[in-house]
Parts: sequence; C-alpha cells; structure tokens
Amino acid sequence: MTDATPYTPPKVWKWEKESGGRFASINRPIAGPTHDKDLPVGKHPLQLYSLATPNGVKVTVLLEELLAKGIKEAEYDAWLVNISEGDQFSSGFVSVNPNSKIPALMDHSTATPTRVFESGAILLYLAEKFGAFLPSDPAKRPEMLSWLFWQMGSAPYLGGGFGHFYAYAPEKWQYPIDRFAMETKRQLDVLDRRLAETPYVSGDEYTIADMAIWAWYGQLALGRLYEAGEFLDVESYKYVQKWAREIDARPAVKRGRMVNRAFGDPSTQLRERHDAGDFETRTQDKLEPAGES
Repeated sequence: MTDATPYTPPKVWKWEKESGGRFASINRPIAGPTHDKDLPVGKHPLQLYSLATPNGVKVTVLLEELLAKGIKEAEYDAWLVNISEGDQFSSGFVSVNPNSKIPALMDHSTATPTRVFESGAILLYLAEKFGAFLPSDPAKRPEMLSWLFWQMGSAPYLGGGFGHFYAYAPEKWQYPIDRFAMETKRQLDVLDRRLAETPYVSGDEYTIADMAIWAWYGQLALGRLYEAGEFLDVESYKYVQKWAREIDARPAVKRGRMVNRAFGDPSTQLRERHDAGDFETRTQDKLEPAGES
C-alpha cells in the first residue's frame, strides 16, 4: 500500500498528537521521569533492569555465559522493566539510564556504585570486568569491537526501522517497509558473507560481538522477530542460519533468552531472576509483548 496523500513537513515540527501504533501512549519528544518510583535492589552486586527484547537478551546471555564458565562473581538479580507500561520513565530507572531505554545495570561491587547503560557498553564493561568473551589475542580486539559496533549501528534499521513499519505502525506504508527491508537484507548479506569465512563474527572465538549480533540477527534468522522470516527470506542466508542455530543451542543462551521474558510461550519465560534456582521454580505474571528496544 502506498500513501496517497503526500506529507508536507511543517517549518517547525510540534508534538500535537499521538502518532498511533502500539507504543503511542508512551512515546514523547522529551526526556526525564514521569513518576517517582525507586528501583528494587537484590542480594547480588550486579543489578540488571531489563526486558527480554533483543537488547536485553544480549546482556542476560552474557551473564549466563559468565556463570557457565564458573565466574561466581557474575551472579546477578534481573528485574523486569515493562516498557509498554512506561516503567522506563520512573525516577529510579532514569537515574540509572537518562535515556530511558533497557537494559540498564548497576554494579554495587565498586567503591561507588557504577551505572552502565546502553547494551553494547554493558557487554564491554562486563567482559572486561571478568576477562571473558574477548579475543585472547589483543591484536584481534579491534575486529571484535568493529563487529560489536556494527551491530549497535545496524540495529536501529532493523528494530526502529523495519520492525516498526512492518509490525508496529498503525498502517502499512510501502515506502518505509521497502526501504528498511532492503537495508535489513543488506545487513544479513554482510553477516552471511562474513560467516562464510569464519565460524564466529570476529574470528575463531565466540565473543560478546556474537552475543550482540545473535540477539538481533540470529533471532531474526530463527523466525523470532516480527514474524518476518518468510517476508525477508531469512532461510536463504545459509551461513547466518548455521551460526544462529549453533549459538541458540548453547545452554547459557537458552537461559539468557528466558530472563525478564514475560510474554510468549510460558515455558520460555522467567519474569525475574535472582539465582540459578529460579529457572526451576519460576512463577509467571503475564504481560503483553513489549518492545522495540
């Protein structure tokens, strides 16, 4: 469908009405908190405030991988932030992330508690803190960082671009869907060509770059994002498919994908996580699917 009525931008844009779509009630052009509410704090030094959207999954996968390596100091509490209800605009959350996006992390093991926001920054912070999932050869670190930042720069085209107009916009418009579908497929081709050369995105080692990219493009390839797998012909990217399935089979990845998930199949959900036993004894509160973050 094409938009039959051309839009002429005003000289000065003003926010006069909600734009429609699933997240219209919480979208606004200003920052800062909308209400006062403190964040909960659990028993571990690492406190994560998140939701199991792709950006949230990146971090919980890393934390579960660190624990699987026997790094006990990576134990964490994960608190659910329901972005469809505006939890990210509470005064407590804004104090951890002034950008009001999940995930956000507080590290209470430091002399002064350390806040870290933006998923890529959290991955790098934790990997450096625990000395894991970074290239063992320092000369290979720039390659890993390049792919990590490739994901951070590419995700808005997939999530806020393609995902928004294909799945969440109040109407279907051909131009933005075609534009962002083209860019998403170009990115899949970039990744497919790279994975034809090497088992992991930055070389022979599984790193935080794989975790970051898998959370978006791996799950897209596995048909989990926007119900768009057939539309984007994701099965045709055979090297991405192989890589995505191998990472998906990792036990820590399976656990990480569950944390702060409160939608979809109940067997895949863990609303909050406070220790490893929660995977066996979890109770679920149902929430609606929530998120482009």
